[in-house]
Amino acid sequence: MQIHASVAAPVSATISKPLQIAGAFLLGIVILYAAGFVSTSAVHNAAHDMRHSQGFPCH
Repeated sequence: MQIHASVAAPVSATISKPLQIAGAFLLGIVILYAAGFVSTSAVHNAAHDMRHSQGFPCH
């Protein structure tokens, strides 16, 4: 009697570099957009100051 054990080859879940960059950019935009409309003044002010420091007019 022989027992055959099968070992599955590892499946690599790699994501391409451009997709990683696009995902990071999108996440950053969503965070900045959300922070701009949050009611907590400290978070809103931090986002506001960051926009000004990057040269983006917001008002």
